[in-house]
Amino acid sequence: MKTVEDFFIFGKIQVMKKILSTLFLFVVFSTFSQSIESLKTSTTKLYKANFLMDFETIVFYSYPKIVETIGHDIFLKKIEQQYENEQFRLRLQLENVPFLFGTIRKIEGKSFCVITFRNPMRYTFESELTAEIAGAKTNMLKEKNKTKEVTFEPKRNSFNVRKTTTFIAVADETTSNQWKFFNFDDTTQYESFQNIFGESLKKELGL
Repeated sequence: MKTVEDFFIFGKIQVMKKILSTLFLFVVFSTFSQSIESLKTSTTKLYKANFLMDFETIVFYSYPKIVETIGHDIFLKKIEQQYENEQFRLRLQLENVPFLFGTIRKIEGKSFCVITFRNPMRYTFESELTAEIAGAKTNMLKEKNKTKEVTFEPKRNSFNVRKTTTFIAVADETTSNQWKFFNFDDTTQYESFQNIFGESLKKELGL
């Protein structure tokens, strides 16, 4: 037969369980909120670095294994050549863009998030383009950027490209659980993602 003391002890245990459960949920929610906020902050910094052509910052926010595999200086040079080379100059047109964040997925101890955004950009060519060459460049830019929205502007000798950019954010042991990124606009980074994580993960993330 239970005594008053037994009921008192049982009550205390139940209260403690509720307190611990509440604390656990608070910690989980707080950690998740911090992760979301740090993801948003890092994504904004990476985009701003691309807008300002701050190439060292782009390298800093890139997934470490890309840099390790290719080499810091070579990777840096590749990024620079994407923006300025003998054929054209590339510039992003908007300083701020609205990001669409997917669900943060935990897969095999690693955190992933797919981020997409509309990203208008301009390619200005160094040599004057004839109508025939401009047509060929239009098709090339459509294929390269996976978009049909490419407009040639003869007076500026440039192309206005309206496309969707995809960043893949990753936080794991190699990043010290800080968010680092793959930019799928960059063929090298796109291929590196597949080589590092495999086709199955790409499909699991809906890419």
